Amino acid sequence: MTTTPEPAALLDLAVSTAREAADLVARGRASAAEQVDVKSSPVDMVTAVDRACEELVTSRLLGARPDDGLLGEEGGERTGTNGVRWVVDPIDGTTNFVYGLPAYAVSIAAEVDGQAVAGVVLNAATGELFSATAGGGAHLTLPGGDPVRLTGSRPASLGQALVATGFGYRAEQRRAQAAVVAELLPEVRDIRRHGSAALDLCTVAAGRVDAYYEMHLNRWDFAAGALVAAEAGVVVTGLPGRPFAEPLGIAVAPSVAEEFLALLDRLH
Repeated sequence: MTTTPEPAALLDLAVSTAREAADLVARGRASAAEQVDVKSSPVDMVTAVDRACEELVTSRLLGARPDDGLLGEEGGERTGTNGVRWVVDPIDGTTNFVYGLPAYAVSIAAEVDGQAVAGVVLNAATGELFSATAGGGAHLTLPGGDPVRLTGSRPASLGQALVATGFGYRAEQRRAQAAVVAELLPEVRDIRRHGSAALDLCTVAAGRVDAYYEMHLNRWDFAAGALVAAEAGVVVTGLPGRPFAEPLGIAVAPSVAEEFLALLDRLH
């Protein structure tokens, strides 16, 4: 009989692996622009460091737990035999990485029977580590510091809410997304675009923004970050009646959730 692993044990493995991967990413930053390919469009970049990082993460996770499955952004996919699957984005925010903007992260989540139970998002540029376990809360650990519990924010009204978003890689997607932003902007405090879905979800958890939404996210984009946000008490959902990221992923402070969801529903 297979024993279900404790989320804390899975988190420990995810954290140690993410720290090693972030070191690799940091070492590769100086040459990031030298080996760049494109994927879904001419502006959707992938670097040699992305691929090397995923190989390292895959090796460490499956070396420690060889019966687990894995889904990675850069092509790593393996079916496991015990109900545990790792979901990996080796560098979420590759464009930031190539340009040297300090918002790119190693994202690792552990799922048990399709549900995320542990997750870590480590900003390789700053060393900030966001982590969560199902039922265990969300935390932020700064370099050299102790974990601090995350509880999101509580804006008094939607008009006072700072909102983060992201955009797709195809021109037709961007036209539609720009139209939504044009309608949304007069209704909120302001808009931010950080360039990493994983970090955007964690910024909601940390109360650095009050809401986040984005279309067409992949599981590796959000598996860890969505758990961090949910464990911080943030409302993590899709449009009314829809699951997260099918097709819209939303994370919003509870105090403005109803109003924000209604507005996004109208705009979409």
